[in-house]
Amino acid sequence: MASLSPPNAGLKKRTVAGSFLFKIPQGDEKRAKVALFRRSGEVRTYQHKLAPLSGSVEPDDATPMATALREIQEETTLTPSSLELLRVGKPYSFVDDSIGREWAINPFAFRLKGTTEGGKGEAGIKLDWEHEGIEWFDPLDVNESDEFGGVPKLVNSLRRVWPEYDLGARAGKVLTDGLQQLRNDHESGARQLAETSLSILKGVIHELGDTSLDDSWWANIRMVAWHLCKVRESMGAAITTALVKALDQIKAIYLLPKISPSEKVLRMVASIDSQLNEQKSAADRISDSLVSYLRQNVLKDATSKEEVTILTLSSSSTILHSLLQASSSLEVALNLRVLESRPLYEGVTLASKVLNGTSQEGKVNITLYSDASAALAARNIDILVLGADRISSAGDVSNKIGSLPAVLSARYVAPGAKIVILSESEKIASPGSMDEHEPEENNPAELTRAWQENVKGAGVIENALQTNDSTLQSRRIVVKNTYFEWVPASMIDVYATEEGIWAVKDIAERSQWIGKEMERFFKDL
Repeated sequence: MASLSPPNAGLKKRTVAGSFLFKIPQGDEKRAKVALFRRSGEVRTYQHKLAPLSGSVEPDDATPMATALREIQEETTLTPSSLELLRVGKPYSFVDDSIGREWAINPFAFRLKGTTEGGKGEAGIKLDWEHEGIEWFDPLDVNESDEFGGVPKLVNSLRRVWPEYDLGARAGKVLTDGLQQLRNDHESGARQLAETSLSILKGVIHELGDTSLDDSWWANIRMVAWHLCKVRESMGAAITTALVKALDQIKAIYLLPKISPSEKVLRMVASIDSQLNEQKSAADRISDSLVSYLRQNVLKDATSKEEVTILTLSSSSTILHSLLQASSSLEVALNLRVLESRPLYEGVTLASKVLNGTSQEGKVNITLYSDASAALAARNIDILVLGADRISSAGDVSNKIGSLPAVLSARYVAPGAKIVILSESEKIASPGSMDEHEPEENNPAELTRAWQENVKGAGVIENALQTNDSTLQSRRIVVKNTYFEWVPASMIDVYATEEGIWAVKDIAERSQWIGKEMERFFKDL
């Protein structure tokens, strides 16, 4: 008997990163233009067709993103300094029998930065042999007709980085504006960004209306959720958990029989409102966990103790709420020490909010320290309180830069102090290590603005930052403005959540659940 060949036997499999470049004039994404590159006659496949920049994911590429950046530089000479990551599309696969190839596509979208932002703009694009031209289009005008002349599945790749393609004008605007808001918000914490994401999803559902609650509608809603999860990866755990909870309710309503589409939309919007109200109450429950922990572990055997000394940093709404609750609930005073948290001085903001929120004289004494004074500030503290923007499945915590030095300082100068994480459980990420998450780099100008006013000779640095002259590259200086860093679980004592005091095993269980929910909603997109 002849053996049966499995489907797609003999096909060459190739994993690629495909990158769309966008121009967004004056930051108005409604006027966005996308670049498509005309493939030359020298490439092996799809000669003279319009396509995004693409290339194979090589074994020594750390990630598909690394492939995307490498291919962009090879094919256009643009370096990462000329690009801003705009969207991370949902990967997918397809078979092209005409060339005997199975493609696995990892789509990305990047915004082309202008010269005023330190980029080279459109003038910096120098095409190599793989392309014979570049054309700019309104994303909604791209199509798969023979006349348009694109590569196979061009629209499928584009809609995965630009879901506005399928949403219509009003719902598309809600998503476009919402993603831009999330990208640019560097003041809100992860919980607040999760609430914003839920509101954006609610707005999209409202604007889509009840015209076609079918499989395509459900796929569009999940794609919207995917992009909301991916827009701020460093703070994406809270957003993801909030959204998969919302999708669970939305799907249950979507599948209800004998209910009109308009009633379903109303129920979906109401379910998101209910979830938003529930998230706001989580801060009270976290505060209760902290107060209970302090009573049982700091004040239990210290009957003569007149104050609790707490060190913290950054500006977390969860920490603020908990400190205010502790000041009003505990019978002792709080000696609060706060690190500034540069470059945006969120610690100063936190201190001012605590001061404004407490009315009892003598209950809270606040001392502000520079970030470099972490060891001095940690002397004789009872606890170091940190927030969390992301918690790995192993219990490692990503938080505002400066968190790890504060923990290391406390371990050295106050070895009896407890390291306490205050966090909603929704900030626990799906399974994976902390090394899988790239640190979030931000505009160096947030740092250099302060130098211009206070540092003699800062102008020399500013000139070196801005030069694009290759002859001066040896004099270039790089300014790193990293927002987040990881604190290993081995350095953390407890996690105070809205569900009580948790240990690493509790975090691992929640992480597994999140991973399963993500697969449930996003796997088949």
